[in-house]
Amino acid sequence: MSRPTQPTPSSGSGPAQVIAIDGPAGAGKSTASHTLARRLGFFLLDTGAIYRALALAARTAGVAWDDEAGLALLARDLPIRFVPRSDAAQAVLLGDADISLAIRTPEISDGASRVSSLPAVRAALLELQRSIAGAGGCVVEGRDIGTVVLPWAPVKFFVTASPEERARRRHLELCARGEPSDLVDTLAGIIERDRRDETREAAPLRPAVDAVHIDTSPLGLEEVVDRMERIARERLRLGG
Repeated sequence: MSRPTQPTPSSGSGPAQVIAIDGPAGAGKSTASHTLARRLGFFLLDTGAIYRALALAARTAGVAWDDEAGLALLARDLPIRFVPRSDAAQAVLLGDADISLAIRTPEISDGASRVSSLPAVRAALLELQRSIAGAGGCVVEGRDIGTVVLPWAPVKFFVTASPEERARRRHLELCARGEPSDLVDTLAGIIERDRRDETREAAPLRPAVDAVHIDTSPLGLEEVVDRMERIARERLRLGG
């Protein structure tokens, strides 16, 4: 399987220097994770992008999103790479194609939620996620990082916000990209995705018992990341 490209971990980092960030869709964890990783000089592993890439690859290959065996086979050879860009963000590549925007549509978001609910798919991608994070100096974002993928992570956050606030953010994001969006439909989609993520048989969405909970509903990005950074530096004994 092709392994994602990643920068060399920051000086002094090791396998234990991993930060797990979980939470539902639209809670703001992606932006916070990117910002926190940049501040700490850590690599960012967006596990949601892996499931999104699989959903896109399945659609291209004609594999149904409920075909568990076919999806697991596809997942084992998923040619995904994360490549740093000059704007401090990351490009997501599938083979040689940049799919960074293609995997952020409502359709692929729904597909990612569907394929990620299948046990064989999650099992096929588990070791990939662990092998990347195992290098250390890594912020790992997803739905089950602190509970299943990296339960040993010394720093865990569970980021959430009200469904209404998450729907509002998602609606504004789509409108800003010039994509059609209806706030009522967006809220319904958020609620349905929450239900699916929280009730799936394999690795349901829930906070780790030792995770720090952060409700981003009333907070700005800087407030959220400042809190994360302070806790991470204390627990990982980082300077700064």
